[in-house]
Amino acid sequence: MTPAVGPLADVVDGARMATGTFTAVPVRAGRLDRAVAGWAMAWAPWLGAFLGLACGLLAVAGSWLGLAPTLAALLGVGLGALATRALHLDGLADVADGLGSALRPEGALEVMRRSDIGPFGVVALIVTLGAQTLALGQLVALSPAAALSGAVLAGTVGRAATTCACMPMVPSAHKEGLGAFVAGSVRARGLALASAALLLAWMSGWFLSWPWILGGVLATVAGLAVAGVLLRHCVRRLGGITGDVLGSLTESSGTAVLVVLAASASWV
Repeated sequence: MTPAVGPLADVVDGARMATGTFTAVPVRAGRLDRAVAGWAMAWAPWLGAFLGLACGLLAVAGSWLGLAPTLAALLGVGLGALATRALHLDGLADVADGLGSALRPEGALEVMRRSDIGPFGVVALIVTLGAQTLALGQLVALSPAAALSGAVLAGTVGRAATTCACMPMVPSAHKEGLGAFVAGSVRARGLALASAALLLAWMSGWFLSWPWILGGVLATVAGLAVAGVLLRHCVRRLGGITGDVLGSLTESSGTAVLVVLAASASWV
């Protein structure tokens, strides 16, 4: 049977590719080409919102069952890693090792291809997972609504960072692989779809107090700014994006969102 072709088919197949690539959910693959890849990266923030909601719900449920906020948050963070097959965390560790190697681009990329994790990668994972757990735990202690809203926003902003990294002005570091397949694939309509997810994620906190809404704006800006700085450094050091770079953008920006939201919790 010939796969369907057309704008609507591209959007549907993009959603399938995004789900199968960025989550552990088994999805029957549709057509795979550059147009579909662009829509897959545009759907990523929506997937991030749903994953964030699931992680937040588990953290809140753990708190309701009597667990300490930090332990409940750890379960939520663990669910996020499990639901994504730790794909983004693996990318974060590989990028930390590659950038920390101080080698030329070819050597740094070779370090990132290896299956082992070096000291820079270990430290990056410890700091990132620790910050996510402590920040989410602080939000759980504040209120269930704050934890859910914060987890959704962090998941959405983290994936939106990868959407932005796949715009035409960002090159690929390789001629093949996931980074090469999705680099430059996101167009205006895809960016609009991703922006809608960001807007809705931010609006999820509107029923909380005004200081929290302001905190959501600052957290979003901080998350995207952290991702922008890291992306610029990776392009300069590595020559462009790879699948590992996209994973590192997701984790670093999502962590920044949670940390800023935890800091803004004192305003509520």
